Amino acid sequence: MKYGYARVSTNEQDLANQLEQLKNAGAEKIYSEKYKGTKRGRPKLDELLAILSKGDELIVTKLDRLSRSVQQGTALISELQEEDIVVNILNMGRIDKSPNGSLMLNMFLAFVKFERDMIVQRTQEGREYQRQHNPNYHDGRKPKKTPQQIQEILDYLTNHTYTETARFFELDKSTILRYKQRYGQKNDN
Repeated sequence: MKYGYARVSTNEQDLANQLEQLKNAGAEKIYSEKYKGTKRGRPKLDELLAILSKGDELIVTKLDRLSRSVQQGTALISELQEEDIVVNILNMGRIDKSPNGSLMLNMFLAFVKFERDMIVQRTQEGREYQRQHNPNYHDGRKPKKTPQQIQEILDYLTNHTYTETARFFELDKSTILRYKQRYGQKNDN
């Protein structure tokens, strides 16, 4: 049987193009998910791998849909080949057990890892630029509270304990402590 696997990394991305390509390539059943490729355990991929058997074909649009690291990708495809499962990567072709197939697989996986590393490097460079040139830039998630709400919490803290403040505003004590440290409150309740 021919199985397809489609994956995108975020909820904002669309699977439609991959699904269409997999159908056109003859996939009879398609598993898809929105899950980061850097994570090892991907629920739908794991589910698909559990049902594949000898003679089946696994179809993906690109190699990076399966793996982002050379070690992980090589191990996965090697395991599938050992079980006589055909791996068909639409933008590369079928990967077989021949020396040429192994060479091609390792080369493409190296390029996938290189591309991922370049994305990470560009992201880090962008953050560093922002840190140096934007005084309002902060790493990480944006606060869930507005500056006015945070000030209200800190004002409340001046006359109440951390426990009382946490309970009243339905926050963790550690969040209140972070607000206090970040926004310069000198109170020591």
